[in-house]
Amino acid sequence: MSRWRRESVLDLYCLMAGLFLFASPWLFAFANESARIDIWTSGALIAATSIIAIAAFSNWGEWLKFLLGSWLVVSPWMLGFVHTKAMHVSIGAGITVAFLAALELWLVNCDPQQATTS
Repeated sequence: MSRWRRESVLDLYCLMAGLFLFASPWLFAFANESARIDIWTSGALIAATSIIAIAAFSNWGEWLKFLLGSWLVVSPWMLGFVHTKAMHVSIGAGITVAFLAALELWLVNCDPQQATTS
């Protein structure tokens, strides 16, 4: 495992969000089958990508989490589970994951030396 990065805490938060999403179909007893599959699968992918990012960071992992978070925001309309508990969980977790991934990309790619020399 590589040296701990200060941004890795954001990957831990994404991991927790992914595990929450993975368990949410059972926690909230989603009635819609497509919502259950979508949220369960997205949660598993977010959790796996977060574990990979903690072990060996690369920008593609953060971009993948950003895309998965964005997908979770629009998936209730794309898959037809609007106005359900699953929609609220999907949108809330999607915004959280997308924000954390974008924040980590910004922190990693932002050059603090460039900001102080301007």
